[in-house]
Amino acid sequence: MKSCESLKEQIRALDGQDYTAYQSLRGGWAFPHFELVMQRIPKDPYAPPATGVYRAIVPRGRAGFRSIDTASRTREVALRDFLARNFHEQCTRINGGRRGTGNSGIITIAEPGQSVLERTSIFIDENVIEARFFLGLPAAGRAILSDIAAKMLFEELPRIVQASLFAENLDLHALEKHLSTTEDAAFLRESLSSAGLVAFIADGSVLPRLSGVEQKPLETPSVVAFRSPERLRASFDLPNAGCITGMGIPKGVTILVGGGYHGKSTVLQALELGIYDHTPGDGREFCVTHPAAVKVRASSGRRVANTDVSAFIDNIPTGQAATSFSTENASGSTSQAAFIAEAIESGAKVLLMDEDTCAANFMIRDKRMQELVAKEHEPITAFVDRVRVLYEEHDISTILVMGGSGDYFSVADCVIQMIDFAPRDVTRQAQAIAARFPTGRAREGGGSFKSPRERIPLGDGLDPHNEYGQFRIQAATTRQIVFGRTTIDLSDVDQIVETAQTRAIGRAILHARQYMSGSNELAQIVSQVMEDVRRDGLDVLDSQITGDFAQFRGLELAAALNRMRGLEVKQAP
Repeated sequence: MKSCESLKEQIRALDGQDYTAYQSLRGGWAFPHFELVMQRIPKDPYAPPATGVYRAIVPRGRAGFRSIDTASRTREVALRDFLARNFHEQCTRINGGRRGTGNSGIITIAEPGQSVLERTSIFIDENVIEARFFLGLPAAGRAILSDIAAKMLFEELPRIVQASLFAENLDLHALEKHLSTTEDAAFLRESLSSAGLVAFIADGSVLPRLSGVEQKPLETPSVVAFRSPERLRASFDLPNAGCITGMGIPKGVTILVGGGYHGKSTVLQALELGIYDHTPGDGREFCVTHPAAVKVRASSGRRVANTDVSAFIDNIPTGQAATSFSTENASGSTSQAAFIAEAIESGAKVLLMDEDTCAANFMIRDKRMQELVAKEHEPITAFVDRVRVLYEEHDISTILVMGGSGDYFSVADCVIQMIDFAPRDVTRQAQAIAARFPTGRAREGGGSFKSPRERIPLGDGLDPHNEYGQFRIQAATTRQIVFGRTTIDLSDVDQIVETAQTRAIGRAILHARQYMSGSNELAQIVSQVMEDVRRDGLDVLDSQITGDFAQFRGLELAAALNRMRGLEVKQAP
Protein backbone atom coordinates (compact mmCIF):
# COMPACT_ATOMS: atom_id res chain seq x y z
CA MET A 1 0.00 0.00 0.00
CA LYS A 2 1.51 3.31 -1.11
CA SER A 3 1.21 6.47 0.97
CA CYS A 4 -1.00 9.43 0.13
CA GLU A 5 2.12 11.64 0.12
CA SER A 6 3.58 9.66 -2.76
CA LEU A 7 0.22 9.98 -4.51
CA LYS A 8 0.40 13.75 -4.11
CA GLU A 9 3.86 13.84 -5.69
CA GLN A 10 2.76 11.60 -8.53
CA ILE A 11 -0.23 13.81 -9.32
CA ARG A 12 1.94 16.93 -9.46
CA ALA A 13 4.20 15.21 -11.98
CA LEU A 14 1.20 14.50 -14.25
CA ASP A 15 0.24 18.16 -14.75
CA GLY A 16 -0.42 18.94 -18.41
CA GLN A 17 0.05 15.36 -19.61
CA ASP A 18 -2.51 13.51 -21.72
CA TYR A 19 -5.53 12.23 -19.79
CA THR A 20 -4.50 8.60 -20.20
CA ALA A 21 -1.56 9.26 -17.84
CA TYR A 22 -4.09 9.12 -14.98
CA GLN A 23 -4.01 5.32 -15.45
CA SER A 24 -0.71 5.32 -13.54
CA LEU A 25 -2.67 6.13 -10.36
CA ARG A 26 -4.52 2.82 -10.30
CA GLY A 27 -4.04 0.84 -7.11
CA GLY A 28 -4.32 1.36 -3.35
CA TRP A 29 -3.28 4.46 -1.41
CA ALA A 30 -3.17 4.84 2.36
CA PHE A 31 -4.83 7.99 3.76
CA PRO A 32 -4.86 8.86 7.48
CA HIS A 33 -8.40 7.54 8.13
CA PHE A 34 -9.17 5.35 5.14
CA GLU A 35 -7.74 3.49 2.19
CA LEU A 36 -8.40 4.78 -1.33
CA VAL A 37 -8.46 2.22 -4.13
CA MET A 38 -8.54 3.60 -7.65
CA GLN A 39 -10.11 0.53 -9.16
CA ARG A 40 -11.16 1.69 -12.61
CA ILE A 41 -10.13 5.07 -14.04
CA PRO A 42 -11.86 6.16 -17.26
CA LYS A 43 -9.56 6.97 -20.18
CA ASP A 44 -11.67 9.91 -21.27
CA PRO A 45 -12.92 12.94 -19.27
CA TYR A 46 -16.31 12.61 -20.99
CA ALA A 47 -16.81 9.04 -19.78
CA PRO A 48 -20.07 8.58 -17.80
CA PRO A 49 -19.80 8.03 -14.03
CA ALA A 50 -20.76 4.36 -14.31
CA THR A 51 -17.47 3.62 -16.10
CA GLY A 52 -15.27 4.63 -13.15
CA VAL A 53 -14.93 2.87 -9.79
CA TYR A 54 -13.14 4.37 -6.78
CA ARG A 55 -13.33 2.79 -3.34
CA ALA A 56 -12.96 4.41 0.08
CA ILE A 57 -12.41 1.65 2.64
CA VAL A 58 -12.71 2.28 6.39
CA PRO A 59 -12.04 -0.38 9.07
CA ARG A 60 -15.38 -1.11 10.69
CA GLY A 61 -13.99 -0.76 14.21
CA ARG A 62 -12.63 2.68 13.41
CA ALA A 63 -15.89 3.72 11.73
CA GLY A 64 -17.69 3.20 15.05
CA PHE A 65 -20.72 1.16 13.96
CA ARG A 66 -20.15 -1.84 16.23
CA SER A 67 -23.04 -0.85 18.49
CA ILE A 68 -25.53 -0.49 15.62
CA ASP A 69 -27.86 -3.50 15.45
CA THR A 70 -27.54 -5.03 11.98
CA ALA A 71 -28.27 -8.60 12.99
CA SER A 72 -31.01 -8.98 10.39
CA ARG A 73 -30.48 -8.64 6.66
CA THR A 74 -33.20 -5.98 6.55
CA ARG A 75 -31.33 -3.75 8.98
CA GLU A 76 -28.00 -4.28 7.24
CA VAL A 77 -29.51 -3.26 3.88
CA ALA A 78 -31.06 -0.22 5.57
CA LEU A 79 -27.67 0.77 7.05
CA ARG A 80 -26.01 0.53 3.66
CA ASP A 81 -28.84 2.56 2.13
CA PHE A 82 -28.50 5.23 4.83
CA LEU A 83 -24.74 5.53 4.31
CA ALA A 84 -25.18 5.78 0.53
CA ARG A 85 -27.63 8.65 1.02
CA ASN A 86 -25.24 10.43 3.39
CA PHE A 87 -22.29 9.96 1.06
CA HIS A 88 -24.30 11.41 -1.83
CA GLU A 89 -25.47 14.32 0.32
CA GLN A 90 -21.91 15.12 1.42
CA CYS A 91 -20.68 14.94 -2.18
CA THR A 92 -23.29 17.54 -3.09
CA ARG A 93 -22.33 19.73 -0.11
CA ILE A 94 -18.52 19.49 -0.24
CA ASN A 95 -17.55 18.72 -3.83
CA GLY A 96 -16.97 21.73 -6.10
CA GLY A 97 -18.72 20.12 -9.07
CA ARG A 98 -17.60 20.21 -12.69
CA ARG A 99 -14.25 21.90 -13.19
CA GLY A 100 -12.90 21.32 -16.64
CA THR A 101 -13.87 19.08 -19.56
CA GLY A 102 -16.77 16.62 -19.45
CA ASN A 103 -17.19 15.13 -15.99
CA SER A 104 -14.00 16.70 -14.65
CA GLY A 105 -14.14 17.67 -11.00
CA ILE A 106 -17.12 15.55 -9.95
CA ILE A 107 -17.22 13.34 -6.88
CA THR A 108 -20.50 11.44 -6.65
CA ILE A 109 -22.12 8.12 -5.84
CA ALA A 110 -25.10 6.39 -7.46
CA GLU A 111 -27.99 8.60 -6.33
CA PRO A 112 -30.59 6.82 -4.17
CA GLY A 113 -34.29 7.50 -4.72
CA GLN A 114 -37.13 7.25 -2.21
CA SER A 115 -36.90 3.46 -1.83
CA VAL A 116 -34.63 1.60 0.57
CA LEU A 117 -32.71 -0.85 -1.60
CA GLU A 118 -29.70 -3.10 -1.38
CA ARG A 119 -26.94 -1.33 -3.31
CA THR A 120 -23.41 -2.09 -4.42
CA SER A 121 -22.40 1.54 -3.76
CA ILE A 122 -21.90 0.66 -0.08
CA PHE A 123 -20.33 -2.64 0.95
CA ILE A 124 -20.20 -3.83 4.56
CA ASP A 125 -18.78 -6.93 6.18
CA GLU A 126 -17.47 -7.70 9.67
CA ASN A 127 -14.19 -5.93 8.90
CA VAL A 128 -14.80 -2.89 6.69
CA ILE A 129 -17.25 -0.30 5.46
CA GLU A 130 -16.60 0.58 1.85
CA ALA A 131 -18.03 3.32 -0.40
CA ARG A 132 -17.82 2.78 -4.16
CA PHE A 133 -18.09 6.09 -5.95
CA PHE A 134 -17.10 8.06 -9.03
CA LEU A 135 -14.39 10.70 -9.12
CA GLY A 136 -14.01 12.69 -12.33
CA LEU A 137 -10.28 13.36 -12.50
CA PRO A 138 -10.01 16.85 -14.01
CA ALA A 139 -8.69 17.97 -17.39
CA ALA A 140 -8.81 20.90 -19.79
CA GLY A 141 -9.53 19.14 -23.06
CA ARG A 142 -7.34 16.10 -22.51
CA ALA A 143 -4.64 17.91 -20.51
CA ILE A 144 -4.46 16.89 -16.85
CA LEU A 145 -5.20 19.59 -14.24
CA SER A 146 -3.13 18.42 -11.29
CA ASP A 147 -3.99 21.31 -8.91
CA ILE A 148 -7.71 20.53 -9.07
CA ALA A 149 -7.03 16.79 -8.82
CA ALA A 150 -5.00 17.38 -5.65
CA LYS A 151 -7.79 19.51 -4.15
CA MET A 152 -10.36 16.80 -4.87
CA LEU A 153 -8.29 13.94 -3.50
CA PHE A 154 -6.67 15.58 -0.46
CA GLU A 155 -9.28 18.12 0.65
CA GLU A 156 -12.75 17.25 -0.63
CA LEU A 157 -12.68 13.43 -0.57
CA PRO A 158 -11.35 13.08 3.02
CA ARG A 159 -14.06 15.47 4.24
CA ILE A 160 -16.75 13.50 2.41
CA VAL A 161 -15.52 10.19 3.82
CA GLN A 162 -15.22 11.54 7.38
CA ALA A 163 -18.70 13.11 7.25
CA SER A 164 -20.51 10.11 5.79
CA LEU A 165 -18.78 6.88 6.89
CA PHE A 166 -17.88 7.57 10.53
CA ALA A 167 -20.62 7.10 13.13
CA GLU A 168 -19.40 10.00 15.28
CA ASN A 169 -20.25 12.43 12.47
CA LEU A 170 -23.70 11.04 11.65
CA ASP A 171 -27.13 11.73 13.09
CA LEU A 172 -27.49 8.43 14.94
CA HIS A 173 -31.10 9.16 15.82
CA ALA A 174 -31.90 9.52 12.12
CA LEU A 175 -29.95 6.34 11.40
CA GLU A 176 -31.91 4.34 13.96
CA LYS A 177 -35.16 5.79 12.56
CA HIS A 178 -34.09 4.67 9.08
CA LEU A 179 -33.33 1.15 10.29
CA SER A 180 -36.42 0.73 12.46
CA THR A 181 -38.80 2.14 9.82
CA THR A 182 -37.40 -0.25 7.21
CA GLU A 183 -37.64 -3.17 9.64
CA ASP A 184 -41.26 -2.30 10.46
CA ALA A 185 -42.25 -1.99 6.79
CA ALA A 186 -40.68 -5.34 5.94
CA PHE A 187 -42.47 -6.96 8.91
CA LEU A 188 -45.75 -5.39 7.82
CA ARG A 189 -45.39 -6.69 4.26
CA GLU A 190 -44.58 -10.18 5.51
CA SER A 191 -47.72 -10.06 7.68
CA LEU A 192 -50.16 -9.36 4.84
CA SER A 193 -50.84 -12.92 3.72
CA SER A 194 -51.62 -14.26 7.19
CA ALA A 195 -54.08 -11.38 7.61
CA GLY A 196 -55.84 -12.24 4.34
CA LEU A 197 -54.62 -9.02 2.70
CA VAL A 198 -52.68 -8.12 -0.43
CA ALA A 199 -51.97 -4.50 0.53
CA PHE A 200 -52.15 -2.04 3.43
CA ILE A 201 -52.07 1.76 3.64
CA ALA A 202 -51.53 3.22 7.11
CA ASP A 203 -53.69 6.02 8.44
CA GLY A 204 -51.85 9.31 8.09
CA SER A 205 -49.96 8.28 4.96
CA VAL A 206 -49.26 11.00 2.40
CA LEU A 207 -49.66 9.45 -1.06
CA PRO A 208 -49.47 12.34 -3.60
CA ARG A 209 -46.05 12.89 -5.17
CA LEU A 210 -44.36 16.13 -6.13
CA SER A 211 -44.84 15.41 -9.84
CA GLY A 212 -45.23 12.58 -12.33
CA VAL A 213 -41.44 12.19 -12.51
CA GLU A 214 -40.50 13.11 -8.94
CA GLN A 215 -41.19 10.60 -6.17
CA LYS A 216 -40.69 12.98 -3.26
CA PRO A 217 -43.91 13.72 -1.34
CA LEU A 218 -46.12 16.64 -2.24
CA GLU A 219 -46.01 19.06 0.69
CA THR A 220 -48.77 21.63 0.42
CA PRO A 221 -51.59 22.61 2.84
CA SER A 222 -54.12 21.01 0.48
CA VAL A 223 -52.66 17.50 0.78
CA VAL A 224 -55.13 15.12 2.46
CA ALA A 225 -53.64 12.51 4.79
CA PHE A 226 -54.97 9.02 4.16
CA ARG A 227 -57.57 7.57 6.49
CA SER A 228 -59.17 4.15 6.23
CA PRO A 229 -62.92 3.56 6.05
CA GLU A 230 -64.07 1.65 9.13
CA ARG A 231 -65.06 -1.64 7.45
CA LEU A 232 -61.62 -2.02 5.87
CA ARG A 233 -59.64 -0.92 8.90
CA ALA A 234 -56.89 -3.29 10.00
CA SER A 235 -54.26 -3.03 12.69
CA PHE A 236 -50.75 -4.44 13.13
CA ASP A 237 -48.33 -4.46 16.02
CA LEU A 238 -44.95 -3.50 14.55
CA PRO A 239 -41.60 -4.36 16.20
CA ASN A 240 -40.57 -0.72 16.64
CA ALA A 241 -43.49 1.63 15.95
CA GLY A 242 -46.01 -0.43 17.92
CA CYS A 243 -49.66 -0.60 16.91
CA ILE A 244 -50.67 1.07 13.65
CA THR A 245 -54.03 1.14 11.87
CA GLY A 246 -54.96 1.64 8.25
CA MET A 247 -56.83 0.30 5.27
CA GLY A 248 -56.32 -3.36 4.44
CA ILE A 249 -57.11 -4.46 0.90
CA PRO A 250 -58.32 -8.06 1.02
CA LYS A 251 -57.39 -10.89 -1.31
CA GLY A 252 -59.70 -11.22 -4.29
CA VAL A 253 -60.93 -8.60 -6.73
CA THR A 254 -60.84 -4.97 -5.58
CA ILE A 255 -62.12 -2.08 -7.68
CA LEU A 256 -61.07 1.53 -7.07
CA VAL A 257 -63.71 3.91 -8.39
CA GLY A 258 -64.36 7.64 -8.24
CA GLY A 259 -64.52 10.75 -10.34
CA GLY A 260 -61.55 12.22 -12.13
CA TYR A 261 -58.94 13.94 -9.92
CA HIS A 262 -60.28 12.35 -6.72
CA GLY A 263 -57.20 10.21 -6.06
CA LYS A 264 -57.86 6.67 -7.30
CA SER A 265 -54.79 6.54 -9.58
CA THR A 266 -52.71 8.09 -6.79
CA VAL A 267 -53.68 5.19 -4.53
CA LEU A 268 -52.80 2.63 -7.20
CA GLN A 269 -49.41 4.27 -7.85
CA ALA A 270 -48.65 4.05 -4.13
CA LEU A 271 -49.64 0.39 -4.14
CA GLU A 272 -47.48 -0.50 -7.14
CA LEU A 273 -44.43 0.88 -5.29
CA GLY A 274 -45.52 -0.70 -2.00
CA ILE A 275 -43.29 -3.61 -2.97
CA TYR A 276 -40.41 -1.43 -1.71
CA ASP A 277 -39.59 -0.01 1.72
CA HIS A 278 -39.50 3.80 1.80
CA THR A 279 -37.36 6.32 3.63
CA PRO A 280 -38.66 8.07 6.78
CA GLY A 281 -40.56 11.19 5.77
CA ASP A 282 -41.58 9.77 2.39
CA GLY A 283 -45.24 9.60 3.44
CA ARG A 284 -45.59 5.99 2.23
CA GLU A 285 -43.47 4.34 4.95
CA PHE A 286 -46.29 1.97 5.87
CA CYS A 287 -47.93 1.63 2.48
CA VAL A 288 -47.04 -1.97 1.60
CA THR A 289 -48.07 -4.43 -1.09
CA HIS A 290 -47.60 -8.15 -1.62
CA PRO A 291 -44.01 -8.62 -2.84
CA ALA A 292 -45.23 -10.43 -5.98
CA ALA A 293 -47.58 -7.66 -7.13
CA VAL A 294 -47.21 -6.64 -10.78
CA LYS A 295 -48.48 -3.51 -12.50
CA VAL A 296 -49.95 -4.52 -15.87
CA ARG A 297 -50.62 -2.19 -18.79
CA ALA A 298 -51.03 -2.20 -22.55
CA SER A 299 -47.96 -1.45 -24.65
CA SER A 300 -48.61 -1.29 -28.37
CA GLY A 301 -45.62 -2.24 -30.50
CA ARG A 302 -43.83 -4.51 -28.04
CA ARG A 303 -42.48 -7.92 -28.95
CA VAL A 304 -44.19 -11.12 -27.84
CA ALA A 305 -42.40 -14.47 -28.25
CA ASN A 306 -44.17 -17.87 -28.19
CA THR A 307 -46.47 -16.80 -25.38
CA ASP A 308 -49.66 -18.65 -24.45
CA VAL A 309 -52.37 -15.97 -24.54
CA SER A 310 -55.22 -18.42 -25.11
CA ALA A 311 -56.92 -17.49 -21.84
CA PHE A 312 -57.72 -14.10 -23.40
CA ILE A 313 -57.31 -14.49 -27.16
CA ASP A 314 -58.37 -17.34 -29.42
CA ASN A 315 -59.53 -18.00 -32.97
CA ILE A 316 -57.09 -15.47 -34.40
CA PRO A 317 -58.09 -14.68 -38.00
CA THR A 318 -54.51 -15.11 -39.25
CA GLY A 319 -54.61 -18.73 -38.12
CA GLN A 320 -51.77 -18.32 -35.63
CA ALA A 321 -52.14 -20.50 -32.54
CA ALA A 322 -53.00 -18.45 -29.43
CA THR A 323 -51.18 -21.03 -27.29
CA SER A 324 -47.86 -20.02 -28.90
CA PHE A 325 -48.41 -16.47 -30.06
CA SER A 326 -45.57 -14.38 -31.45
CA THR A 327 -45.39 -10.89 -32.92
CA GLU A 328 -42.85 -8.10 -33.30
CA ASN A 329 -45.58 -5.46 -33.07
CA ALA A 330 -48.29 -6.30 -30.57
CA SER A 331 -51.57 -4.42 -30.42
CA GLY A 332 -52.73 -2.85 -27.17
CA SER A 333 -55.01 -5.74 -26.23
CA THR A 334 -52.53 -8.42 -27.31
CA SER A 335 -49.69 -6.79 -25.38
CA GLN A 336 -51.81 -6.66 -22.24
CA ALA A 337 -52.85 -10.30 -22.62
CA ALA A 338 -49.19 -11.26 -23.05
CA PHE A 339 -48.17 -9.14 -20.05
CA ILE A 340 -50.62 -11.02 -17.81
CA ALA A 341 -49.57 -14.43 -19.14
CA GLU A 342 -45.89 -13.56 -18.64
CA ALA A 343 -46.55 -12.23 -15.13
CA ILE A 344 -48.36 -15.44 -14.14
CA GLU A 345 -45.54 -17.52 -15.63
CA SER A 346 -43.06 -15.49 -13.54
CA GLY A 347 -44.93 -15.94 -10.26
CA ALA A 348 -47.15 -12.87 -9.90
CA LYS A 349 -49.77 -13.11 -7.13
CA VAL A 350 -51.41 -9.69 -7.47
CA LEU A 351 -52.24 -7.79 -10.68
CA LEU A 352 -52.50 -3.99 -10.51
CA MET A 353 -54.25 -2.16 -13.35
CA ASP A 354 -55.41 1.35 -14.18
CA GLU A 355 -57.99 1.68 -16.95
CA ASP A 356 -56.12 4.78 -18.19
CA THR A 357 -53.20 2.59 -19.30
CA CYS A 358 -55.20 -0.46 -20.36
CA ALA A 359 -56.63 -1.42 -23.75
CA ALA A 360 -60.36 -0.64 -23.63
CA ASN A 361 -61.38 -3.67 -25.74
CA PHE A 362 -59.35 -5.94 -23.46
CA MET A 363 -61.07 -4.72 -20.29
CA ILE A 364 -64.76 -4.89 -21.25
CA ARG A 365 -67.16 -5.84 -24.05
CA ASP A 366 -70.62 -4.58 -23.18
CA LYS A 367 -74.04 -5.96 -24.12
CA ARG A 368 -74.52 -3.71 -27.13
CA MET A 369 -71.15 -4.63 -28.61
CA GLN A 370 -71.86 -8.30 -27.99
CA GLU A 371 -75.11 -7.92 -29.93
CA LEU A 372 -73.41 -6.22 -32.87
CA VAL A 373 -70.19 -8.27 -33.03
CA ALA A 374 -70.84 -11.96 -32.42
CA LYS A 375 -68.33 -13.84 -30.28
CA GLU A 376 -67.21 -16.00 -33.21
CA HIS A 377 -65.93 -12.80 -34.82
CA GLU A 378 -64.21 -11.48 -31.66
CA PRO A 379 -60.98 -13.29 -30.64
CA ILE A 380 -60.60 -11.33 -27.38
CA THR A 381 -62.15 -12.47 -24.12
CA ALA A 382 -62.48 -9.39 -21.91
CA PHE A 383 -60.68 -9.30 -18.58
CA VAL A 384 -64.02 -8.82 -16.78
CA ASP A 385 -64.81 -12.44 -17.69
CA ARG A 386 -61.47 -13.74 -16.40
CA VAL A 387 -60.67 -11.74 -13.28
CA ARG A 388 -62.94 -13.76 -10.99
CA VAL A 389 -61.77 -17.22 -12.03
CA LEU A 390 -58.17 -16.02 -11.96
CA TYR A 391 -58.56 -15.53 -8.22
CA GLU A 392 -60.77 -18.53 -7.46
CA GLU A 393 -58.62 -21.07 -9.34
CA HIS A 394 -55.12 -19.58 -9.08
CA ASP A 395 -55.26 -17.34 -5.97
CA ILE A 396 -54.17 -14.34 -8.07
CA SER A 397 -55.81 -11.15 -6.80
CA THR A 398 -56.48 -8.00 -8.81
CA ILE A 399 -56.66 -4.34 -7.80
CA LEU A 400 -58.17 -2.32 -10.61
CA VAL A 401 -58.82 1.41 -11.09
CA MET A 402 -62.08 1.62 -13.03
CA GLY A 403 -64.03 4.83 -13.47
CA GLY A 404 -65.85 4.09 -16.72
CA SER A 405 -67.62 0.72 -16.41
CA GLY A 406 -69.81 -0.60 -13.63
CA ASP A 407 -69.79 -4.08 -15.17
CA TYR A 408 -66.94 -4.93 -12.81
CA PHE A 409 -69.25 -4.51 -9.78
CA SER A 410 -70.62 -7.99 -10.49
CA VAL A 411 -67.21 -9.66 -10.09
CA ALA A 412 -65.72 -7.55 -7.27
CA ASP A 413 -65.15 -8.60 -3.67
CA CYS A 414 -64.42 -5.05 -2.57
CA VAL A 415 -65.25 -1.65 -4.09
CA ILE A 416 -63.53 1.48 -2.78
CA GLN A 417 -64.65 4.92 -3.88
CA MET A 418 -62.27 7.87 -3.67
CA ILE A 419 -64.05 11.14 -2.84
CA ASP A 420 -61.85 14.21 -2.38
CA PHE A 421 -58.84 11.91 -1.85
CA ALA A 422 -60.60 10.01 0.96
CA PRO A 423 -61.46 6.29 0.54
CA ARG A 424 -64.97 5.01 1.23
CA ASP A 425 -66.07 1.40 1.27
CA VAL A 426 -68.99 1.24 -1.19
CA THR A 427 -68.99 -2.53 -1.72
CA ARG A 428 -72.57 -3.03 -0.56
CA GLN A 429 -73.85 -0.15 -2.67
CA ALA A 430 -72.02 -1.43 -5.73
CA GLN A 431 -73.41 -4.93 -5.24
CA ALA A 432 -76.93 -3.53 -4.82
CA ILE A 433 -76.54 -1.51 -8.02
CA ALA A 434 -75.31 -4.60 -9.86
CA ALA A 435 -78.43 -6.49 -8.66
CA ARG A 436 -80.81 -3.63 -9.60
CA PHE A 437 -79.33 -2.93 -13.01
CA PRO A 438 -78.26 -6.19 -14.69
CA THR A 439 -75.96 -5.50 -17.63
CA GLY A 440 -77.51 -8.21 -19.76
CA ARG A 441 -74.11 -9.10 -21.20
CA ALA A 442 -73.19 -12.73 -21.72
CA ARG A 443 -70.14 -14.11 -19.97
CA GLU A 444 -67.56 -15.12 -22.55
CA GLY A 445 -64.48 -17.30 -22.70
CA GLY A 446 -65.71 -20.47 -21.04
CA GLY A 447 -65.23 -21.60 -17.48
CA SER A 448 -61.79 -22.40 -16.11
CA PHE A 449 -58.56 -20.45 -16.48
CA LYS A 450 -55.77 -22.66 -17.75
CA SER A 451 -52.27 -21.55 -16.71
CA PRO A 452 -50.11 -20.31 -19.61
CA ARG A 453 -47.68 -22.87 -21.00
CA GLU A 454 -44.13 -22.54 -19.68
CA ARG A 455 -41.44 -21.29 -22.07
CA ILE A 456 -37.75 -22.03 -22.50
CA PRO A 457 -35.46 -19.13 -23.51
CA LEU A 458 -32.42 -20.04 -25.59
CA GLY A 459 -29.11 -18.30 -24.92
CA ASP A 460 -28.13 -17.97 -28.58
CA GLY A 461 -29.74 -14.55 -28.89
CA LEU A 462 -27.90 -13.09 -25.88
CA ASP A 463 -24.80 -11.52 -27.41
CA PRO A 464 -23.54 -8.54 -25.34
CA HIS A 465 -21.31 -7.26 -28.19
CA ASN A 466 -22.35 -4.42 -30.48
CA GLU A 467 -21.87 -4.19 -34.25
CA TYR A 468 -18.22 -3.23 -33.70
CA GLY A 469 -17.51 -6.26 -31.55
CA GLN A 470 -17.35 -4.20 -28.35
CA PHE A 471 -18.87 -5.44 -25.08
CA ARG A 472 -21.84 -3.19 -24.38
CA ILE A 473 -24.41 -3.49 -21.62
CA GLN A 474 -25.65 -0.04 -20.59
CA ALA A 475 -28.63 1.61 -18.95
CA ALA A 476 -28.77 5.38 -19.12
CA THR A 477 -32.38 5.51 -17.81
CA THR A 478 -34.74 3.37 -15.75
CA ARG A 479 -36.67 2.40 -18.87
CA GLN A 480 -34.05 1.23 -21.35
CA ILE A 481 -31.23 -1.29 -21.55
CA VAL A 482 -28.71 -1.46 -24.37
CA PHE A 483 -27.57 -5.06 -24.63
CA GLY A 484 -25.09 -5.57 -27.46
CA ARG A 485 -26.97 -4.67 -30.63
CA THR A 486 -30.35 -4.78 -28.93
CA THR A 487 -32.24 -2.01 -27.13
CA ILE A 488 -34.71 -3.34 -24.57
CA ASP A 489 -37.69 -1.01 -24.08
CA LEU A 490 -38.99 -1.16 -20.50
CA SER A 491 -41.36 1.80 -20.79
CA ASP A 492 -44.31 -0.35 -19.69
CA VAL A 493 -42.47 -1.83 -16.67
CA ASP A 494 -43.59 0.67 -14.05
CA GLN A 495 -42.09 -0.84 -10.91
CA ILE A 496 -38.43 -0.07 -11.64
CA VAL A 497 -37.58 3.06 -9.66
CA GLU A 498 -33.82 3.61 -10.12
CA THR A 499 -31.40 3.41 -13.02
CA ALA A 500 -29.09 1.35 -10.79
CA GLN A 501 -31.76 -1.38 -10.87
CA THR A 502 -31.91 -1.26 -14.66
CA ARG A 503 -28.11 -1.55 -14.90
CA ALA A 504 -28.22 -4.58 -12.63
CA ILE A 505 -30.98 -6.18 -14.72
CA GLY A 506 -28.84 -5.71 -17.84
CA ARG A 507 -26.00 -7.64 -16.22
CA ALA A 508 -28.45 -10.19 -14.79
CA ILE A 509 -29.57 -11.00 -18.34
CA LEU A 510 -25.98 -11.90 -19.20
CA HIS A 511 -25.66 -13.87 -15.95
CA ALA A 512 -28.82 -15.78 -16.87
CA ARG A 513 -27.27 -17.03 -20.09
CA GLN A 514 -25.29 -19.71 -18.23
CA TYR A 515 -28.58 -21.33 -17.16
CA MET A 516 -30.11 -21.35 -20.65
CA SER A 517 -29.38 -24.99 -21.39
CA GLY A 518 -32.26 -25.48 -23.78
CA SER A 519 -34.33 -27.29 -21.17
CA ASN A 520 -34.64 -24.82 -18.27
CA GLU A 521 -37.87 -22.83 -18.22
CA LEU A 522 -37.83 -19.06 -17.92
CA ALA A 523 -39.13 -19.09 -14.34
CA GLN A 524 -36.41 -21.58 -13.34
CA ILE A 525 -33.69 -19.47 -14.93
CA VAL A 526 -34.87 -16.29 -13.23
CA SER A 527 -35.16 -18.12 -9.91
CA GLN A 528 -31.57 -19.36 -10.21
CA VAL A 529 -30.26 -15.84 -10.95
CA MET A 530 -32.13 -14.42 -7.96
CA GLU A 531 -30.78 -17.20 -5.74
CA ASP A 532 -27.24 -16.34 -6.85
CA VAL A 533 -27.87 -12.69 -5.97
CA ARG A 534 -29.40 -13.62 -2.62
CA ARG A 535 -26.46 -15.84 -1.72
CA ASP A 536 -23.53 -13.80 -3.09
CA GLY A 537 -24.92 -10.29 -3.42
CA LEU A 538 -25.27 -8.10 -6.50
CA ASP A 539 -21.50 -8.26 -7.06
CA VAL A 540 -22.05 -11.73 -8.54
CA LEU A 541 -23.47 -10.06 -11.66
CA ASP A 542 -20.16 -8.49 -12.72
CA SER A 543 -16.64 -9.88 -12.82
CA GLN A 544 -15.39 -6.46 -11.69
CA ILE A 545 -16.36 -4.54 -8.57
CA THR A 546 -18.96 -1.92 -9.36
CA GLY A 547 -20.91 0.67 -7.39
CA ASP A 548 -23.92 1.25 -9.61
CA PHE A 549 -26.22 -1.77 -9.05
CA ALA A 550 -29.38 -1.82 -6.93
CA GLN A 551 -31.69 -4.69 -5.98
CA PHE A 552 -34.42 -5.71 -8.44
CA ARG A 553 -37.06 -8.43 -8.47
CA GLY A 554 -37.12 -11.55 -10.58
CA LEU A 555 -40.40 -10.27 -12.02
CA GLU A 556 -38.61 -7.31 -13.61
CA LEU A 557 -35.77 -9.51 -14.88
CA ALA A 558 -38.35 -11.75 -16.54
CA ALA A 559 -40.09 -8.68 -18.00
CA ALA A 560 -36.80 -7.50 -19.54
CA LEU A 561 -36.13 -10.93 -21.07
CA ASN A 562 -39.66 -11.03 -22.47
CA ARG A 563 -39.13 -7.68 -24.20
CA MET A 564 -35.75 -8.54 -25.69
CA ARG A 565 -36.00 -8.57 -29.46
CA GLY A 566 -33.91 -11.36 -30.93
CA LEU A 567 -34.11 -13.67 -27.92
CA GLU A 568 -35.30 -17.07 -29.09
CA VAL A 569 -37.96 -18.76 -26.97
CA LYS A 570 -39.56 -22.18 -27.33
CA GLN A 571 -42.41 -23.66 -25.38
CA ALA A 572 -41.86 -26.39 -22.85
CA PRO A 573 -43.15 -29.86 -23.86
